[in-house]
Amino acid sequence: MQDNYLLVYTSCPDEAQAKRLAHALVEARLAPCVQISAPIQSIYYWEGKLCQEQEVSLQIKCLQSRYAQLQQLVQQLHPYQVPEIIAVPVTHGLPAYLDWIKDNTQP
Repeated sequence: MQDNYLLVYTSCPDEAQAKRLAHALVEARLAPCVQISAPIQSIYYWEGKLCQEQEVSLQIKCLQSRYAQLQQLVQQLHPYQVPEIIAVPVTHGLPAYLDWIKDNTQP
């Protein structure tokens, strides 16, 4: 695989904010596709307190070469002080789908 592809995860407190973020990423051509999950329950520690909140998860496809810009836009638009932004390398995939990612993330 000549290009390096990533699957980036983040979460938002509600569907409306997730959609705003997804639209911004796709319109900026940083991601060709963002999938928004059904509501999930997140249990975590924040500032020394155990928290439980409903969130929606986002799966963002992107090229590694566009990751820094993607991360910057997520941080800029995200309502959380420290948003989850985790990138996982894609090691295999349908070549036509990977080409689609590349073709739709060009500046």
